[in-house]
Amino acid sequence: MEAHAVGFWKRFLALFLDGILFSLIFIPTMLLLGLDLLEPGLTFEVIEIILQLGYQIVLPVLWVGYTVGKRMLGIRIVRMDGSDVTFGTMFMRQAVGMIIYALTLGIGVIVSAIMIASRTDRRAIHDLIARTYVTTELPNEATDHDA
Repeated sequence: MEAHAVGFWKRFLALFLDGILFSLIFIPTMLLLGLDLLEPGLTFEVIEIILQLGYQIVLPVLWVGYTVGKRMLGIRIVRMDGSDVTFGTMFMRQAVGMIIYALTLGIGVIVSAIMIASRTDRRAIHDLIARTYVTTELPNEATDHDA
């Protein structure tokens, strides 16, 4: 079903690398905008969410399922049929996933980590919502998989 599904540690490392890259871009941007990093306010938080969602939604759509961290590790996000992700798919995966994780006060994140580590398909809550999975398959290797 999910060809070459990727487990917890590789996904975690990709997320960590993306976090470092995002910080290297985000912090100077906030300083250039004159926003205080030590006392973030509503404007700061809104800009951070918009930039983070932009990075996590737009980049994988434009770059066949990759973020920079995922590309560095040779993993990418695909739809259950093996096709490339769309804006709608990535919106469901990231924005709706973020809302669910916030509403569960972070418990959903822990459940997702356990799901990735223990499920044979390595899918988290946000993957189930968006009908995606993370794979090592290269874009030109993608084939139709049973959904």
